[in-house]
Amino acid sequence: MAPQTRRMTFPNVVIERDTDSEPSSSDEEEEEEEVEEEEEKVVENKNEERMEEPLEAKKKGKTPITISLKKVCKVCKKVGHEAGFKGATYIDCPMKPCFLCKMPGHTTMACPHRVATEHGVIPAPRRNTRNPLEYVFERQFRPGVLRIKPAFVIPDEVTCAVIRYHSRRITCLEFHPTSNNVLLSGDKKGQVGVWDFGKVHEKMVYGHIHSCIVNNMRFNPTNDDSVYAASSDGTISCTDLETGISLSLMNLNPDGWQGPSSWRMLYGMDINSEKSLVLVADNFGFLYMVDTRSNNKIGEAILIHKKGSKVVGLHCNPVQPELLLSCGNDHFARIWDLRRMEAGSSLYDLAHKRVVNSAYFSPLSGSKILTTSQDNRLRIWDSIFGDLDSPSREIVHSHDFNRHLTPFKAEWDPKDPSESLVVIGRYISENYNGAALHPIDFIDISTGQLVAEVMDPNITTITPVNKLHPRDDVLASGSSRSLFIWRPKKSELVEQKVERKIVICDRAEKKQSRKYGNKSDDSDDDKFTSKGKKLKSNKPEWKLTRCSGKVKR
Repeated sequence: MAPQTRRMTFPNVVIERDTDSEPSSSDEEEEEEEVEEEEEKVVENKNEERMEEPLEAKKKGKTPITISLKKVCKVCKKVGHEAGFKGATYIDCPMKPCFLCKMPGHTTMACPHRVATEHGVIPAPRRNTRNPLEYVFERQFRPGVLRIKPAFVIPDEVTCAVIRYHSRRITCLEFHPTSNNVLLSGDKKGQVGVWDFGKVHEKMVYGHIHSCIVNNMRFNPTNDDSVYAASSDGTISCTDLETGISLSLMNLNPDGWQGPSSWRMLYGMDINSEKSLVLVADNFGFLYMVDTRSNNKIGEAILIHKKGSKVVGLHCNPVQPELLLSCGNDHFARIWDLRRMEAGSSLYDLAHKRVVNSAYFSPLSGSKILTTSQDNRLRIWDSIFGDLDSPSREIVHSHDFNRHLTPFKAEWDPKDPSESLVVIGRYISENYNGAALHPIDFIDISTGQLVAEVMDPNITTITPVNKLHPRDDVLASGSSRSLFIWRPKKSELVEQKVERKIVICDRAEKKQSRKYGNKSDDSDDDKFTSKGKKLKSNKPEWKLTRCSGKVKR
């Protein structure tokens, strides 16, 4: 007997298209509208022919399903227009101000800050003061600062890289304090990578240290082979880089997952070498202290920011370690005195309009403050002894990112004696020979001028994590899951002999991720080469090699 199948009647599907869309200026969009109109006519004819079917379905109690294909803006969630990137062009929402400078009256493409970063920035004045603290500072530190500002050295050429090194996006970078060619990197999955970029192929990934995002790493000031890391799993680890053995110093979630309301994550971290303290802060606004000599937590947690807000950054002053700078999601950066840490006892509160991604003292004198805020502003205070009610300068820069990116942070150049050069990645892409690239910007914060923008046609992903070497002219960049090393471009004769070594590590990780079912949720484009049009470049091509074995654990 032949098998019988039950006949099922599926509901009708009616497609609604957007007929109120705004006219486009480009010819391509006009052609697309004509095609849409023709499709609408075909759909209307089909609906007229099948008008009886929905009526019969209504009689039987079945209503047709309507699918709407109207344009919906991702910014204001309203119908009739779209906003966002089309290639390298950013289209603003007509209901919102300029995406770059957050001011109404113009679009992002016509924003004056996009053409010149120093637009509206007042250079640092040479002012006299009778403040006794600043007088002492001038006597002690100014003699060591060069009177003539030296020329900036910009690393603008990729010399080596590891492609798809991590299984998730990179979240933090740290150079080894004594070995110039060793770079540490943490990722979203909790892995810590150790890479010797002098030998390129010597690398290792420790995947058992943390279970989720590594937000910060710092080396032990008394032991160069051990590194401290703070993670979103609520633990602080101390890892021996030679053996890979990790020790948990503090666990804020000893009972495991009890819900989002009680789960504590560690973000900001720094080390006070004078007091032998590891300072960490969580997502509820509290500060914790761990003694590096006993590897135990000391004291009680101190509320340093608004309760329930993340404290994403901590930095001890390099000259006066008693001064602590913190920043968080409560739109404030605060200066504290570690000798009297109490809730509400901050020395100064530096107000911002939106979330503060990072806040750092200047690396040599410790007298300046640099903050990166989500309102697309870099804010600079020239002197911690002066008026801190308002910043000395505000520089408009594109770093207002989406949720699937590591936050952008402006980093000082630790080798610059004038303490005026910073590096930061750019969010809004630029059109370079038909490709949308996201350059890395070097900005002079004393004038607001864009000193250089470095890019490579083969790097099509966004580069939010950047770190300048404390001793060499080297820039390390973390773009999605890959690491890149930049050095200053050499002369043409020497450049022909330089071989760029690029290691691709994707085979082993792909097999492993399929085995365990891991999927990356990054929105970055993880592909190494750009799609579509091939770019013509005068630079010599990179030499690509693959890892033969699995990533070491």
